[in-house]
Amino acid sequence: MSKRIERKSSGIILTKKGVNARTPYEHQYMAMQSLSTIDQEKHYSTLIVLPTGGGKTYTAALWLLKHAIDQKKKILWIAHRQMLLEQALQSFQQYAYTDTIPHISSFQYRIVSGAPEHDRAVDIMPKDDLLIVSKDSIGRNLQYLEPWLKQQKEIYLIIDEAHHAAAKTYRKVIAHVQKHVPYVKLIGLTATPFRTAENEQGLLAKIFQDGVKDGMIQKGQVGITYQIGLKDLINRQILSKPIFESYYTEDHYGESLGLSAWESIQHLDTLPDDIAQQLAKSAARNKLIVDTYQKNQKKYGQTIVFAVNVDHAIALNALFEKRGIRSAYIVSGVRDGVLGIGVSQKENQRNLEAYQQGELDVLINVNILTEGVDLPKTKSVFLARPTVSTILMTQMVGRALRGQAAGGTDTAYIVSFVDEWEEHIAWVNPESLFVCENEFNDDVNERVQRELRMISVSKIEEFASILDQSIDTTALERVPFTQRIPIGMYTFTYSEEGDNGMDIFCQIMVYDSTAKPYEAMLKELPELFRSFGIQEEYPSEDNLREMEQQCHDTFFCGEMIPPYAKQDVIHLLRYYAQYDSTPPFYSFDDIDRSRLDIQQVAQVIWDRDLGPRKRKEYIDTLWENNDDNLLKLFFGKKLYFIRQLDIEISKLSDPEIYQENANIRYGVRELEDLSLFEIRQVDPDYEKELRAQAFSKAKTKKGTYRCACCGVANTSQVFFQADHIKPRNQGGQSVPENLQILCKACNGKKGDR
Repeated sequence: MSKRIERKSSGIILTKKGVNARTPYEHQYMAMQSLSTIDQEKHYSTLIVLPTGGGKTYTAALWLLKHAIDQKKKILWIAHRQMLLEQALQSFQQYAYTDTIPHISSFQYRIVSGAPEHDRAVDIMPKDDLLIVSKDSIGRNLQYLEPWLKQQKEIYLIIDEAHHAAAKTYRKVIAHVQKHVPYVKLIGLTATPFRTAENEQGLLAKIFQDGVKDGMIQKGQVGITYQIGLKDLINRQILSKPIFESYYTEDHYGESLGLSAWESIQHLDTLPDDIAQQLAKSAARNKLIVDTYQKNQKKYGQTIVFAVNVDHAIALNALFEKRGIRSAYIVSGVRDGVLGIGVSQKENQRNLEAYQQGELDVLINVNILTEGVDLPKTKSVFLARPTVSTILMTQMVGRALRGQAAGGTDTAYIVSFVDEWEEHIAWVNPESLFVCENEFNDDVNERVQRELRMISVSKIEEFASILDQSIDTTALERVPFTQRIPIGMYTFTYSEEGDNGMDIFCQIMVYDSTAKPYEAMLKELPELFRSFGIQEEYPSEDNLREMEQQCHDTFFCGEMIPPYAKQDVIHLLRYYAQYDSTPPFYSFDDIDRSRLDIQQVAQVIWDRDLGPRKRKEYIDTLWENNDDNLLKLFFGKKLYFIRQLDIEISKLSDPEIYQENANIRYGVRELEDLSLFEIRQVDPDYEKELRAQAFSKAKTKKGTYRCACCGVANTSQVFFQADHIKPRNQGGQSVPENLQILCKACNGKKGDR
């Protein structure tokens, strides 16, 4: 007799007797009512837009139970991450009451993904009523979907986190379903709709074309059936108003991260054990966390602290208790950390109940409190662990967003503890989750503070490097300080390949020096991808490196300070490969950069000839008594502010210090005997000039550029690469008359880079 095991990846959900005790909020009821309106159409494609914390999954699942499951119509629910699949199933199971689905006694479900605990696409059965599948798993195995779709006249296709629906795999799945089923009812759920400007809508607006406006169905133009903004839900007290704070630790991590450790963080959101233990055992870091709470206990109220591991939770709990703060911790039952300590479910439950009943002020959590437990009185979350996962960050932040009308609080404090990482890791800034949603802040001062906090996190490594005597930052220090303040940023998320891949969150700061090159590059991305013949959603590392090099040669030649980062360009290339569109640019127009110009502060100190005592008093006054706290927000640490100020004062006291090579006269060096790459290292502006002359020679009267070998012409420079007519290994020099442009194919054949 064969042995059987129970698997939660598929099964039958039985109808619960009675009435669902959870009453929809007004906005959820209105969303469901609007869905019922558009559902009168035989087929449609539309969006439901609810902000973070607005209950997208609950709203959709409750409506689908009544209008699809109860009517014996099939549902294909697609998301791009495993965590989202299980959340969806939980909603269908939790709200399957007889008052919602009175005509059936049960329905069959199946979860399909690459996770060991889930089924595979080959397991899909025609009798499944609800398929909850990962985008990549079904995208690679569409043939196994066909028996399930066979003879279906109507199907509900749900795209969770629908702002990802423009990705190529999603489009392929949607097209496949529409090919096999006459009437597809496509519903996208998102907190981030497409922008309203027609030229900015891109592919997302082409996918979702139908909607409801003023109670009327509009086909082929609106795209949204129901939408409500974060600000509206805050005003209705359904969500609390998030207030973001950042505290900067003195801790440095990642100085010698190996490749495997970096990949563990970036691709799995897992800190290597040694670094996790450093974080857990950092006395100064833990003291900062506890001090921050104790000094503002009345403001923060009941607080959940997200810790790194069990050892970290134990250490923090001991410190809180020592200060007389009522504290406990909950962790998964798995043994964790060097102490090998586990916590029973019974103890977790006891601590949870004590927190719910107000007997605890602080609940420290390790990998357990992101979903499913109702803790409405939580007023603050302390983010004592970093994450690269936007999904996890959304769940952590969401713990404090329950508004007064929902039994919660009017404001929510999201408190981040920011470390210094020498390696570039795309940690998620919690505030950025709300940048691309509907603006909820009309106050200019609050917008400025939000922008400065986002800039501050990105500038930590630059400020730290200036303090590091082993790093030469003189070129950066020569630049006027206001030019080192970003003018805006590209902010976006893209997905790595596979069900286990991370959502990579990116904030690319843009400066005066890089604004035009980025703008030109993004405009030419369609031509760049065409020239490389790349159509796949996940280009190879080799292709990405080659494309980045082409972007440098075409757009980023010459000296740029602050410079662009190669990895930022690769992030943008990955984003475009998935979505065939460019990310939004978020401008920092609200910031008056002159108010952060420490050159002016240095000038005051110099002109007044302030001695050490008076100078200290003046600096302390600026730092502590700044009404809107701009200096603290921008610099984060007073140490960074003082160091930058010292640099500006030294420029005034000894101007020659920051004049490039003021006391050296170099001998003449012949550049024509170097390659273009070698010239770039010593004189990037001259390299840029040589490339520009090569393209100028190749420009036709029609305004196109022509390959010197095959004659192919194109208006975009990204199709071509500068090349030596007489190869350098035959005595050719890097001079304008010996340079030509070749298309990528001809340059590859020539083989002399």
